[in-house]
Amino acid sequence: MLDSLIVPLFVTTDLPPEAELAEFGELLAETARLLGREGDGYEAFLAGKVFWLDSPLDQRPAAEGELRFAGMLGYLAASGGGHTAREVVGDVRRAIGAAVTRRYGDVGVVPAVFAIRDQDVRERTPEVALYVDTPGAAAELVSATKSYL
Repeated sequence: MLDSLIVPLFVTTDLPPEAELAEFGELLAETARLLGREGDGYEAFLAGKVFWLDSPLDQRPAAEGELRFAGMLGYLAASGGGHTAREVVGDVRRAIGAAVTRRYGDVGVVPAVFAIRDQDVRERTPEVALYVDTPGAAAELVSATKSYL
């Protein structure tokens, strides 16, 4: 069994109005494949669900050019020993921030990425959310993470 740390995670960010939710989820999942610094990196696996956090006012459509707010609730597994949840969240925060900026440009805010309670992932994930995970990740990380889903 691979030594790993599992961190329940919440990611939120603004996206351009033309952004597709599935593509955003795939970007997050792919970004989490390798974390840390070059030469000192470690494998990771992200599994969760992405969803729009639309305006609660009658779920009105976004005005032209208005940013949309997206979220992801899930679990991040980091391989290897010696990691703390704080370090892993910091690494994935930097990776996601860079990936979102590369893909969507400067949308005005850096994505918020933080650890949450395991219970919050199960209770707060909308039923209509889309499942995503890191393709081609180490089988040990996949099986360790999926036991939480």
